[in-house]
Amino acid sequence: MIRGVRGATTVESNSNEDITQATQELLRVMIDRNGIIEDDVASVLFSATPELDDTFPAKAARMMGWTRTALMGFQEADVKHGLPMCIRVLIHWNTDKSIDEIQHVFLRDAVQLRPDLAPSDEIGGG
Repeated sequence: MIRGVRGATTVESNSNEDITQATQELLRVMIDRNGIIEDDVASVLFSATPELDDTFPAKAARMMGWTRTALMGFQEADVKHGLPMCIRVLIHWNTDKSIDEIQHVFLRDAVQLRPDLAPSDEIGGG
């Protein structure tokens, strides 16, 4: 079975350092909460809002050692009143876990995208 694991975070600035750090933090939490290992990952999609153009968020996964997984990045739709400075990740993961066992991760200001999925200790940023 292949499942999708969603995640999103925000950054303070359009810098290589902020984008890379925030993306790696998000990936680590997604991996830890779900027990994901690279061998079970089919692909990962990354998107960033239009103002984030200093580096590719997918580069953060390569820097973490995910060198064999198919990664692809996109520019997020420029939606009026959308959350700015946002990076989103979708991991396509081969797993026996049920859909109810999947833990999606929303960090920092991205918690507002899916407050229903955020643990109470994450609501309000971080």
